[in-house]
Amino acid sequence: MIKFVKFFVVSLFIFFIASCSSVSTTYDYDPGEDFSKLKTYSWYEGELPGDALAKNPLIQKRVKEAIDKELAAKGYELKEGVDVDFIVVTHAGTKEKMQVTDWGSYGWYNPWWGPYGGRTDVSYYEEGSLVIDIVNAKEKELSWRGIGTKTIEAAPSDPQKAQARVDQIVMKILANFPPPAK
Repeated sequence: MIKFVKFFVVSLFIFFIASCSSVSTTYDYDPGEDFSKLKTYSWYEGELPGDALAKNPLIQKRVKEAIDKELAAKGYELKEGVDVDFIVVTHAGTKEKMQVTDWGSYGWYNPWWGPYGGRTDVSYYEEGSLVIDIVNAKEKELSWRGIGTKTIEAAPSDPQKAQARVDQIVMKILANFPPPAK
């Protein structure tokens, strides 16, 4: 039973990666950070508690590959070891959400019986979030955070299509990294 629940949660996260048509993104950063000095990075190798990415190594690998491509396109170099400018940390999660739609009523049929024709629909869905953190390697402090959030949908069975969708989500999240210089 526990394996089924884990599989279900991981599958839901895969569905998050399935499409990026309605990914909403936000970002925040430390305005005191000089992002122009950042040139090299490495990956955080630890595991964060409750991380949905850690439960699915295929999706985690696709996310890392997409981030590496996007950072390389921006001129950053991936290096192994401790002599880097920043560390990239990724994690993800899912949350059950509820949507209530009140269709209203169409009018009064009889004052004794009340309104007729109205209805309220309640639906539940899963929402997934992918978080990309940029941590200053020297101070060990968070410098930049980007978050992409979307309703989880069915994942494509083609690995190339899945990678292309992950690439699009990551590109959208990292669109504002580095933040504009002041």
